[in-house]
Amino acid sequence: MGRIVLVTGVSHDLGGRFARTIAADPHVDRVIGVDMVPPRQDLGEVRFVRADIRNPVIAKVIAGEDVDTVVHTSVVASRRHGGRASMKEHNVIGTMQLLAACQRAPGLERLVVKSSSEVYGSTSRDPAMFTEEMPAKRLPGAGFAKDVLEVEGYVRGFARRRPDVSVTMLRNAPTLSAASRSPLAQYFRLNPVPKVVGFDARLQLLHYDDLVRAMHHATLAGVHGTFNVAGDGMLVMSQALRRLGRTVVPMPRFAMSTVGSVARQARLGLADFNADQLAFLTYGRGLDTTRMREVLGFTPTHTTEQAVAEFATALPPRTLPHPVVAAEELLTGVLGGRDG
Repeated sequence: MGRIVLVTGVSHDLGGRFARTIAADPHVDRVIGVDMVPPRQDLGEVRFVRADIRNPVIAKVIAGEDVDTVVHTSVVASRRHGGRASMKEHNVIGTMQLLAACQRAPGLERLVVKSSSEVYGSTSRDPAMFTEEMPAKRLPGAGFAKDVLEVEGYVRGFARRRPDVSVTMLRNAPTLSAASRSPLAQYFRLNPVPKVVGFDARLQLLHYDDLVRAMHHATLAGVHGTFNVAGDGMLVMSQALRRLGRTVVPMPRFAMSTVGSVARQARLGLADFNADQLAFLTYGRGLDTTRMREVLGFTPTHTTEQAVAEFATALPPRTLPHPVVAAEELLTGVLGGRDG
């Protein structure tokens, strides 16, 4: 008998794409996709149930469908459906309610949680490569990174209360691919690109397809533990920008957050530019993936360089004229305004 899998967050691209992929696997009998709003994309064989994971009704869905595997993909960095308070409520309170429902499900055997390498933060004191046991040198104070840190704490608590359930947490590196809409991809789409002067962030990335593959593998493998997930190799920011053909505008760090704020207002495609992302663009991050390979048994098919190369194929030589002009005026205005 195959697995019965419940997937949260199927209205987002990642959740929907993963749900379709796992539904096609012969080891899976049935997939139930859950979200507050119907997905725009076709879910194929996935049965969609409209439900809010913040509502205790999610426990009835898990029990009523005889779910034995839950894959939680809906801890997200997007504010599309509200402000920061709504995002935190969805990420943290939603996860708490989902875990409470899982706690009451005697037939549950596996829980897979899509976390993020943002739990490690980015500072000048970071190790060359973070292992899963290493704490952040500076804990995040707000935003998505703090949400992920809280979510992981609740998941570890659940694992202690339900030792019979195999709990897998995946801390993925920033994703990139031709179709990627991640914050890093939106930053790379700017042209010119503001870059923190005097720093060359270390970039270890994960191809978006490999993130879906890693979740698929973890769902069927049932290996308990926390795992860094990233492609082989590393580039520094200046190398990545050269390979992408971007024009670089060196800027002092104090001006970067202002650039992000005005870029959003000018609709230049930059979704966020908060303190955590600014730290990443300044210092970067490296991940030790030994446990991913040796314990989880997963190997990405793309390296960091290959992810960047594929993303480059989807970029025009320059962005459209009006964003370029707006960006140039923006950069000049930010620096000029600060000096004055």
